[in-house]
Amino acid sequence: MTRLRTTAVHGGRDDLADLGVHAPPIDLSTTYPVPDQAEGGEALQALAEGAARAASPVYSRLHNPTVARFETALAALERTEAAVAFGSGMAAVTAVVQAACVLAGKPHVVAVRPLYGGTDHLLSSGLLGVRTTYVPADRIAEAITPDTGLVVLETPANPTLDLVDITDATTRAGDVPVLVDNTFATPVLQNPALHGATYVLHSGTKYLGGHGDVLGGVVACADEHAGALRQVRIVTGAVLHPLGGYLLHRGLATLPLRVEAAQRTAAELARRLAEHPAVTRVHYPGLTRDPLLGTQLRGPGAMLAFATAEDPTAVVRRLRLVTPAVSLGSVDTLVEHPAALTHRLVPAADRRASGVPDDLLRLSAGLEDVEDIWDDLYGALSNNPPPQPSGACDADYIKSSSSQFHTLAGSH
Repeated sequence: MTRLRTTAVHGGRDDLADLGVHAPPIDLSTTYPVPDQAEGGEALQALAEGAARAASPVYSRLHNPTVARFETALAALERTEAAVAFGSGMAAVTAVVQAACVLAGKPHVVAVRPLYGGTDHLLSSGLLGVRTTYVPADRIAEAITPDTGLVVLETPANPTLDLVDITDATTRAGDVPVLVDNTFATPVLQNPALHGATYVLHSGTKYLGGHGDVLGGVVACADEHAGALRQVRIVTGAVLHPLGGYLLHRGLATLPLRVEAAQRTAAELARRLAEHPAVTRVHYPGLTRDPLLGTQLRGPGAMLAFATAEDPTAVVRRLRLVTPAVSLGSVDTLVEHPAALTHRLVPAADRRASGVPDDLLRLSAGLEDVEDIWDDLYGALSNNPPPQPSGACDADYIKSSSSQFHTLAGSH
């Protein structure tokens, strides 16, 4: 088995040599020639019944080679047999609920808050014909009934970064499938399937794509569960566009490097925020001694949250470098107010009870210089924005880099 960085670069590329190409091609075909109509019909039947591939793709809603390469690569990173990609993270969540609950005739979900607000709202809305019981992780077993088709949890949780012991949760769930949202951790830092999770969910829009320019979702799982997800995708049309599949696959190659770099920045920002007088508390796994950190979770990650003594929206308005926007995992640092945005559709009382208060801001550390991010945060928190840099630092850096380059060049 190859190591993480190697898998990230080479996953899903096994067929490229036979194609005679180096970069994965983008197959934009919506339909495929089927000269033998009987053979084409058999391929359509196989794909409609959940097969991963057939003699012909027939039609791009059934199968697309570019998307399939991304799925293969993601499954390798998550250490699962298969992965099924969708047009968005919410489409992926919906497909799991439909496959595990609706199709299985078990319309009850047990969920552990906090969750991403969109997932929470979907499970609470009744739109999929399921009812949901929200419980702490240590009460999962008590909430399960004969009608329970799925347990849903997210760790690290959105937006509080709470950690849930996946092995303990899956043990309490017994025979009930468990969905773990692994968007915050990514397969770089955590592999829920190795701890008993049935479904591993990613909003690919975030870290997997990594540049804020692609929408997609993906579920990693065993082959026995992938077929039903493909059936739901085909029937509902929740397909990932080939260009999205290409961008997500490309994003995986740099995923470990991006996560590691952003994690270093987040750790430093968390430390400094914890010492700032205008910050009342900081949520970041690296500041605690949770036994899951270093075991289940291989690193504290690049997400953090902090509460402010002042109205958090006023703090956000004073930012100049950090981007005030929902989403996360991009190359630039993003900040948002969960109570106003990502968790707005969660009833206020439920949101607060799950540890998401009105004064909390969520921050996704990007790849900028940590000192520049900190200058912006410090100025916004202190209501005293620092003066704009003169550019001398950049000039010194360029001069130093140029000198180092000529030194190295002269040594060869």
